Amino acid sequence: MPFHLRFDARDLLRVRFAISPLWETQAAVRLALRGAGRGYHLPWLRRTRERAAALDLGPVGLLMPEGGHIPDFWSPPPPGPLATFEEELARVRATDPAVARKEMALALADTPGAARSRTGRTLLADPENAVALLADRLRHAWEVLVKPDWPQLRALLEADVAYRSQRLADGGLAALLGEFGPRVRWRDSTLTVNGTRGDHERVLEGGGLVLMPSVFVWPDLAGGYEEPWQPALIYPARGIGALWRTTGPDASEALARLMGQARARVLGALTDPASTTGLAERLGLAPSSVSAHLSALRAAGLLASRRQGHRVLYERTPLGAALAAGGADPEGNG
Repeated sequence: MPFHLRFDARDLLRVRFAISPLWETQAAVRLALRGAGRGYHLPWLRRTRERAAALDLGPVGLLMPEGGHIPDFWSPPPPGPLATFEEELARVRATDPAVARKEMALALADTPGAARSRTGRTLLADPENAVALLADRLRHAWEVLVKPDWPQLRALLEADVAYRSQRLADGGLAALLGEFGPRVRWRDSTLTVNGTRGDHERVLEGGGLVLMPSVFVWPDLAGGYEEPWQPALIYPARGIGALWRTTGPDASEALARLMGQARARVLGALTDPASTTGLAERLGLAPSSVSAHLSALRAAGLLASRRQGHRVLYERTPLGAALAAGGADPEGNG
């Protein structure tokens, strides 16, 4: 079923990007509970299986009906470009119990018998306590499932935001949305996303839209968000095909033969965005040499650059990440 977001001129000026560790956490929980068909994430699923089994995710899982409503209050769009997990969890804990009860009831109604189960009745009977319980469960999931990999995940998400921001600047919103696949359509100032949970329509009225790349949402798109939350579209980040792959000695040697030892070292060292000076210090090379290698790698389409204050940061493109990972799909799409 589709959701429709109707824009006016004010909304076009309030399209922004955000990264949410809390969203990734609840999406990781859903993947851990219903991991079938998530081929790109199989290495992660295998690695975290025992840790996930030790978590008490029953109350969270009950509110994650397959193809149904999932509460918005436990992963609302962050107010800024990159909130910390603690900042986001504080917002969850501050949720109005009446709002939480309404959303939990919608989620439970999408699973036959869930509202009449012991856990379902307990959640609805005391929504204030339920909010605290769910926040605690999400914190445990963050610590066990996501936090150990967060630097790597954040680097990939930030690289996606840098790429999409440039695409937005180059071609406008319609061109950017067109890259999200045939399920997303922009027509007559209306964004339509097909194949989502529920059938929604919302007039934005100047509230704008949050675009959020996600690792664990693949292969789906998600979003919508009812009031009081700002509308958001969560889409698969580029490059996830190379995310869980490791570079073995053979791949590293092949990469060095392809582009030279020095440039292979520079590409391999860019596990997160870095400046010329930062990379030079990390690698023990002269900044002028690193600058020359960065320019060559950027010209070959393996790196992208963006300005942050007075610094220029370099990061791998999906093609660069795939080469560094030993031959994964450069687009992250299979």
